[in-house]
Amino acid sequence: MARSVHTVDEENVSATLAVAVPAEKVFAVLADPATHPAIDGTGWVREPADRAALTEVGQIFRMDMYHPNAQDGDYQVANQVHVLDAPRAIGWRTGHDPKGDGHLEFGGWFWRYDLVPLGPSDTEVTLTYDWSAVPQSVREYIQFPPFGPEHLPNSLQHLAELVAPTSRAGASGG
Repeated sequence: MARSVHTVDEENVSATLAVAVPAEKVFAVLADPATHPAIDGTGWVREPADRAALTEVGQIFRMDMYHPNAQDGDYQVANQVHVLDAPRAIGWRTGHDPKGDGHLEFGGWFWRYDLVPLGPSDTEVTLTYDWSAVPQSVREYIQFPPFGPEHLPNSLQHLAELVAPTSRAGASGG
């Protein structure tokens, strides 16, 4: 099943892909932090530091990351689940622990997946990256979005390959 849409607004970007898999199966993969490195379209996500399934709003899960522009390349983000409506939606906002004292600060951006059943075995998946709450002080040193236009379609294609390895789902930027 190949259907893809890619949109960019002033404060967010999204991509949509239909996959030949029930929404419950797609949601289960998204709720497992161990799958996130394989889904990531940038190659920045390395591995989960917290491997527990995402089960409740407010839950924190940390991911080990790499970016060549980060100090020493390696860093860690702390994600807080802010949407959890199985099997329809899951999302998290990204933050970090700047002082290493357990106090998390969030930058004002979040990731969200919306799942719409298209039938008993097909699902439309929309991935949205929203930076509308990023303060100007952060925008002065981070460009938004911090990745190219291919990132979200690539991530959805990786998700499609994980949930249905034989699926013919296809994503393209637009």
